[in-house]
Amino acid sequence: MFDAIAGRYDFLNHLLSAGIDRRWRRRAIASLELTGSERVLDLCTGTGDLAIAAMEAQPGAARVVGVDFAGAMLGRGLQKIRDRQIRGVTLVRGDAARIPVASGSVDAATVAFGIRNVQDTAGACAEIYRALAPRGRLAILEFAIPTQPIVRGAYLWYFNRVLPGIGRLVSKHSAAYGYLPASVTAFASPDEFVTILRNQGFTAIHASPLTFGIVYLYTARRA
Repeated sequence: MFDAIAGRYDFLNHLLSAGIDRRWRRRAIASLELTGSERVLDLCTGTGDLAIAAMEAQPGAARVVGVDFAGAMLGRGLQKIRDRQIRGVTLVRGDAARIPVASGSVDAATVAFGIRNVQDTAGACAEIYRALAPRGRLAILEFAIPTQPIVRGAYLWYFNRVLPGIGRLVSKHSAAYGYLPASVTAFASPDEFVTILRNQGFTAIHASPLTFGIVYLYTARRA
C-alpha cells in the first residue's frame, strides 16, 4: 500500500495537514537537543522527511540512518536527498521488528507517524531501546483522537469523511487513506503508549499534545 502511494505521499501529507506536518517534525527534532555530533536513527522513515530534518537541524551530525520497509518510499527519499545534495543521511530497507543497527549504536531515535503501522508496537519500542546508547534520546510523533468534544467532533468528521476522499482522488489508491483513520482509531491511547514505553525500560517519558491533541509528541530516554 505504501509503495503504491509513494509518488503522492509527500504532497498529500502537506495538503491534508495544511502544512502543519512540517512544524510537528521541527518540534520533534528540537526536543532531541542535538549538538551536531549524534548518530541518529529514524525508524519508519518513509520518504525521509524527518531524517532530512534531523540532518538539516545539525549539518555536522555524524550520521542519520533512516529505516523503512517500503522500497518505493525509500526511493522517493533518496531522490530528495540527491536533489537537495544532502550529505550524511543514509536510507536502508529494514524491519522495525529487527532494526539493522548494532545495539547501543545510536544517540537519538525518531519515528514520525509510523509506530502505529508496526504490527508489534512493544517489540518495535524494545528494538529502539536496544539500538540506543545509554541516555539516548527518543522522539515519536503519532496521531491521536482529541478529547475536547468540539475539536473531537470536527476532527473525526474531517478524518473519516473529508480526508479519505481527497486521499483517494489525489493518490488514485482506493484503500490507503481509509486505512489512515482506521489505524489511528485502533492505535493505543496516549496513556497506553506511555505505558508501553515505560514497560520497555524508557525513562523521563513525556506525552505532549500538539495542535489541539490531534498529534502527540512522545519523548523519552534510555536508562
